[in-house]
Amino acid sequence: QVHLVESGGGLVQPGGSLTLSCAGSGDRFGLYNVDWYRQAPGKQREWVAQINVEFDTSYADSVKGRFSISRDRFTDTVYLQMNSLKPEDAAVYSCRAELDASFADYDPTYSGVPYWGEGTLVTVSS
Repeated sequence: QVHLVESGGGLVQPGGSLTLSCAGSGDRFGLYNVDWYRQAPGKQREWVAQINVEFDTSYADSVKGRFSISRDRFTDTVYLQMNSLKPEDAAVYSCRAELDASFADYDPTYSGVPYWGEGTLVTVSS
C-alpha cells in the first residue's frame, strides 16, 4: 500500500511562491503516477498537474507556466512548485497516486483505487 502525506501549504501574498510536498510511503511508490488536485470552497475538485513514472509532466491550462511538478525517486516525494500565485489558486491541494498500468503486476496490494492524501491548505491573500 501507499500512504501519502502533503505538506507545505500556508498563507502567501499574490505573486508569491510556495512549494508543496507529497511524501509517499511504501517501497513501490516509484511505480505510481502522481497527480496534484485542488479544491476551493464551494467548487469542484480540479486537476492541477501530473508526473508519471517516466517523469513526464502535464499541467492544467490554468497553472501552465506558473507551476512545476517534480519527483525525487530517492526520497519518494513529489513536489509542486507554485509561482506567481493568484487569489484564485487558493484551495486545499491534495496528491493522488495511481499505479502505472505498465506495472500492474508489480504491486499486488493495489486494489485499483488510487490513493489520496489528506491535503494541505493554500491561502493566497494580501
